[in-house]
Amino acid sequence: MNLFNLFKQRPATDSLAGLRCDMHSHLIPGIDDGSRDMEMSLRLITGLRELGYRKLITTPHSNGDYFPNTPETIRSGLAAVQAAVKEQQIDVGIEAAAEYLLDERFSDTLDNGEPLLTFHRNWVLVEFSFVVPAINAMETLFSLQMKGYQPVLAHPERYLYFGADRGWYDRLKEAGCLFQLNLLSLKGHYGKLAHQLAGYLIKKKYVDLLGTDLHHENHLQLLRSSPVIHDTVAKLLDSGMIRNAEL
Repeated sequence: MNLFNLFKQRPATDSLAGLRCDMHSHLIPGIDDGSRDMEMSLRLITGLRELGYRKLITTPHSNGDYFPNTPETIRSGLAAVQAAVKEQQIDVGIEAAAEYLLDERFSDTLDNGEPLLTFHRNWVLVEFSFVVPAINAMETLFSLQMKGYQPVLAHPERYLYFGADRGWYDRLKEAGCLFQLNLLSLKGHYGKLAHQLAGYLIKKKYVDLLGTDLHHENHLQLLRSSPVIHDTVAKLLDSGMIRNAEL
């Protein structure tokens, strides 16, 4: 095997330490499409710590169709994970927020004044449908802000319909939305167009946060073994755009 290729495939360790905090993952077992059980959660958390993270804000899905998680179910799951992390003496802090789909259930939650799970005081991680943008997306984001929340859009590069109208990104930014890019988009894990849109957002200086969106061990292995991810993270940190270390 070529020595250069061997070097490229060697697992990276402690190479994402500059980010300090990961604010998008699915580490609470059994409540969404992320970790299946506590043993898997502990393997994923240990892997993130080895990559250099000192704090994890895990964000289970919350949506009306598949994963109707509430603050109560998420906090209960978090407490179990925190206890297991402490027992295993893994040196990492772990908190929880949620990844809210902008659906009818979320609109009802807002209208009813029910509290949301936030991070960094008042930031709320939201996602759009991967098929079509919500008809009332801008109105919902405005309602979030009027209630004192700061919307953070998860993985904007993965909404492929934005490729046909990139003006969506401008409108969302002008509306005050922060953008969180998935690290695996930097190596094309979600496809060619998502990779291209990630590059576009970086060029536009629209990226505020970087997240692993970690669901399983294949994701962890890709994070460990991709030089392009680590090189791009280093450049983005040097640019001063990325705000993970504030969290």
